[in-house]
Amino acid sequence: MTSECNSIFFPEIAEFLNYFFNVELFPETERGGIYFASSHPVTRLGLALEPDTQLQNWIKTHNLDALFLHRPWKLTADEIPPELGVISYHLPFDECLTLGFNLRLAQILRMSQLEVLGEKETRAIGAIGDIPTQSFTHLCNCITQIFGGQEQIHPAVNSEVKRIAVVGAMTDALVREAADRGADVYITGQLRQPAKAAMEETKIGAIAVGHRRSEVWGLRSLAGILQERWANLEVFVKP
Repeated sequence: MTSECNSIFFPEIAEFLNYFFNVELFPETERGGIYFASSHPVTRLGLALEPDTQLQNWIKTHNLDALFLHRPWKLTADEIPPELGVISYHLPFDECLTLGFNLRLAQILRMSQLEVLGEKETRAIGAIGDIPTQSFTHLCNCITQIFGGQEQIHPAVNSEVKRIAVVGAMTDALVREAADRGADVYITGQLRQPAKAAMEETKIGAIAVGHRRSEVWGLRSLAGILQERWANLEVFVKP
């Protein structure tokens, strides 16, 4: 009985993530969930962004029972063991665990007075909030420590940064809104050319983390979430 209670089954993981990612807010075609079903208990789960040439060896090396893929579309059933379950979330993962209205990241950045910045189909795609006063250089160093690097920066005019926006998109309108609402720095995945004029006119600073870096941070965060839920689950993040 004890062994059965401790067993983790694949549908349970999907049910938990459906709730965590709030998938009912997304169109049905974007909700994700079980990609390849499995009825076997799960003790070793791998997290990866997408299938690549090393995936099969990585699955074997870690003796995985199940796999999470952010972008699963190139995966075929003959590339993985028949008993391996695969689960996938694309847009919900991006919006919840990368550069959007991401409560876990907001805590890491020590953001307070958090508010929504930008919406897509009634879903929040960004956050704006206060942070402890610091220099732009200090904030850049903090971002590098969190994500393992950065792609591009646009220096802030204000010598002291007190308020930031973290947004999973960059448009002229979003940059202007962030500046109008007091943000000193706009943090996103990539600096977009259409927003260049808005950055220059508003004097707001910007940091581009890099899309892949934000996804890898999301995988690491997801690993912690899953292990908080299941003490006996071993989780491996593919580098």
